[in-house]
Amino acid sequence: MWHAASMTEVSPLVFEATKKAGLVWVAVPGQPRATPVWFVWHEAESGSAAYVVTGPGEQPAPGLAEATDCAVTVPSADKRSRIVTWAGAVRRVEPGGAEWDDVVPAMLAKRLNLADAETAPTRWAHECAVLRLTPTGEILEAGPTLPTDSLAAPPAPSPARTATRVPYTLHRRPRSAGR
Repeated sequence: MWHAASMTEVSPLVFEATKKAGLVWVAVPGQPRATPVWFVWHEAESGSAAYVVTGPGEQPAPGLAEATDCAVTVPSADKRSRIVTWAGAVRRVEPGGAEWDDVVPAMLAKRLNLADAETAPTRWAHECAVLRLTPTGEILEAGPTLPTDSLAAPPAPSPARTATRVPYTLHRRPRSAGR
């Protein structure tokens, strides 16, 4: 569990919590809020890291592709609390390199509902960014330093939200036979 660039040991808390998580929240300096992202925890010769894909047709992660560092928050299994927040170094994985050839198949295997699985690596190489989030060794929050209040915030503005009322239903919906 070593990070090759700085040779700092990845904390067992960071390693185990992140490896078992399905998503993490990534906070990027200069962005107003953290963003939930799907990732793959991958262990390679260069060390363990979280890998994220972002871009057209993939999950939005505002500012992450341009960032050099971020804060990664690992939620608990019940998604009601957080386990740890660790500092991460952000680096783009270059298409065609050994790291790309190692991590992209692992990401494709774990990516659910991917309509273009055969062509996704090419699309990712040309239109998206595959990013490596490497733990720096700095733990920003854990145990007694975790916040005790909810930290709930209003939802971010989104074109997917609608301000209109639910339309009136003219007829009742049929009941299922099992009722």
